[in-house]
Amino acid sequence: MNTAASGDTSTVYDLLIVGGGVNGTGIARDAAGRGASVLLVEQDDLASYTSSSSTKLIHGGLRYLEYYEFRLVREALIERDRLLAIAPHIMWPLRFVLPHTPEQRPAWMIRLGLFLYDHLAPNMKLPKSRGIDLRTHSAGKPLQDRYDKGFVYSDGWVQDSRLVVLNAMDASQRGAEIRTRTRLTAARRVNGVWEAQIEDMVSGGTSTVRAKGVVNAAGPWVAKLLANQLDLPNSKSVRLVKGSHIVVPQIFDGPQCYIFQNPDKRIVFAIPYEQKFTLIGTTDVTWKEEPGLVEISPEEVKYLCESVNRYFNKEVKPSDAVWSYAGLRPLYDDAAANASAVTRDYVLDLDNTDGAPLLSIFGGKITTFRKLAEHALEKLAPVLPAVAGHSWTADAALPGGDLGSGGFEAALNRFRATAPFLPLQLAWRLMRMYGTRAYDIVGNAKELADLGEDLGAGMTTAEVDYLIENEWARAPEDVLWRRSKIGLHMTQAERDRLAEYVHKKVG
Repeated sequence: MNTAASGDTSTVYDLLIVGGGVNGTGIARDAAGRGASVLLVEQDDLASYTSSSSTKLIHGGLRYLEYYEFRLVREALIERDRLLAIAPHIMWPLRFVLPHTPEQRPAWMIRLGLFLYDHLAPNMKLPKSRGIDLRTHSAGKPLQDRYDKGFVYSDGWVQDSRLVVLNAMDASQRGAEIRTRTRLTAARRVNGVWEAQIEDMVSGGTSTVRAKGVVNAAGPWVAKLLANQLDLPNSKSVRLVKGSHIVVPQIFDGPQCYIFQNPDKRIVFAIPYEQKFTLIGTTDVTWKEEPGLVEISPEEVKYLCESVNRYFNKEVKPSDAVWSYAGLRPLYDDAAANASAVTRDYVLDLDNTDGAPLLSIFGGKITTFRKLAEHALEKLAPVLPAVAGHSWTADAALPGGDLGSGGFEAALNRFRATAPFLPLQLAWRLMRMYGTRAYDIVGNAKELADLGEDLGAGMTTAEVDYLIENEWARAPEDVLWRRSKIGLHMTQAERDRLAEYVHKKVG
């Protein structure tokens, strides 16, 4: 992992990327793989904001068809299948159950939408949609009796913050420098290159770096970065929309997910989460304040509970929430009247003044990050030859994604044969999080005690050490809530013990 700091202005990077979310790390990976020298700076941890606050879906966006976003849906569906293939450890297919409510969208419209959804992507590998009788189908058991007709269709699930980290790891292994807790404070064009001042947010130290091109992948801060750090005019803007989720104890049995239509025309998902829980979300609330860390409001909690209580037999109360999270989606502002209708497409804005290009990214969604990265480099290539190589990421496995023949279950069995001392649940979790990199955590261990102290819920010191040494984990929350969701399974005392260990290890 390349994290060396530098104040040597004689070195000129091909590309300076600002922002350690999925778009920034995806571009860093693709550019480094094309042979470009890349420096990525992120003011906090990787995936600290939008990219760890999604509904965790790799999907085409069924509801976007209502807004005639056919190109976006098609691109996302193609990407869904590609991503499921290159990272099968952190992504997997899901079946979604859509109960029909006569007072909402008519059944013919839903059938038409699902038909389009199945056929917009060529050579779709997942099972196609179909109608079901909820009175006899197992998926109808958790639902109220008044729902007798429904539909099922396919989409995918992703551990979103791990997707970001894996892109950063691959970029680093291909030569990119990844500097977290590092903020761009100012940048200007000098003699045809960018000269940028960056600040280490931990030490307070500053340095100057130079780059032939800059990518502004700052997400919610994309417009502010242009105005404040780069002092450049900009005609495009972002519309910040807060999306919030709650996690409650498991509501229903089975691997299926549910998608519910609300009277306000919005949809809410209920998804099996972390084996013991159900994830419910999301909201769409226009955000007019400064970007940054946000929290769910009591009104949003109430809204999400009411949304699922229209459907499930088991009532969900606000007090049932064991965890919640919220994030700001930096959507390209297309002047839509309501937050739900704002386009999820992306816009790439290239400024090539004085021969030093600046590419700013407005909008986007996690499913299309890889294609966005390709498009970004295509746009830069004519003015930045270092990134003009062939696209290569469509079928290149992300770190740990080379599971081999037989898919995840076969890979898990091979891992368990190598480390038979691991409890089944721990072996499963390690393979789900790290794929074949799980072997690096186990190393030469012959028994469970060789992995060090169990800090809680099976998280050993060997695993924490791996995250610190290989995945830029520097704070307890990096381990508990971004690199993993192990915090959900720990007691407060265990979380405190892990925090103590991380602080001691990191210094």
